[in-house]
Amino acid sequence: MQWFMGLDAWLQALLASLIMYSMTALGAACVFFSRRPNANFLTLLLGASAGIMIAASFFSLLLPAIEAQGPLPAYVTVTAGFFLGGAFLVASDVLLSHTQHRFRAIGDKRTALLYFAVTLHNVPEGMAVGVAFAAGAALSAEGGALAGLLLALGIAVQNFPEGMCVAFPMRARGMSRVRSFLFAQGSGAVEVPACVLGALAATAVGSLLPWALAFSAGAMVAVVCSELIPECFSGNKTLATAGVVVGFCLMMALDVALG
Repeated sequence: MQWFMGLDAWLQALLASLIMYSMTALGAACVFFSRRPNANFLTLLLGASAGIMIAASFFSLLLPAIEAQGPLPAYVTVTAGFFLGGAFLVASDVLLSHTQHRFRAIGDKRTALLYFAVTLHNVPEGMAVGVAFAAGAALSAEGGALAGLLLALGIAVQNFPEGMCVAFPMRARGMSRVRSFLFAQGSGAVEVPACVLGALAATAVGSLLPWALAFSAGAMVAVVCSELIPECFSGNKTLATAGVVVGFCLMMALDVALG
């Protein structure tokens, strides 16, 4: 662990992003062994992921953004950055839902939209992790690097069912297991460059750090509200609620204890 903490922020981000991507690929690989994932397991896992990401948005992104020094008052920077991050995800959803182009290589329109929505949402998730590591480096704090690592692990937990949720619909619509796996794991691969670029950009331009942190938090909360919460609460609400509460408490406890 000490070796990891001594790395540059972009290298920490790269290694963390590879863990996140590996979990997407692992979830997608389930298409080779099963026809359908257990619904209660997915509900609990997605709920926990939602709780983890909500807690991470506040403790690992918004709080450092508030504490970071900038030319504008913190309430202006954090509010505007959070709004822009959420607006980016909303605009992306609108754009995807209104497209009329059919992606025949992926399957029907609904499957194509699911694939591109997941892929697009992985970009700000990757950026959020990179920015979190850059924040830790800027503060010269071990806790900052741990916050980035915890955020990456939280997203990695979410990426496992996400990989399944992309691969299985493709398989159900007639795509081969190999192609379903390749498309699904590709949706998580975008997190690697996004994570590294987020770390490099936030490190190179220090004044962008509070904006980047708040933007990433807004995008993260928008992802949770638009994708994870509706998905997990469409099943067993009790399990979904338990997952959200446990995930939030776990992330909060770790972040406060280690940060």
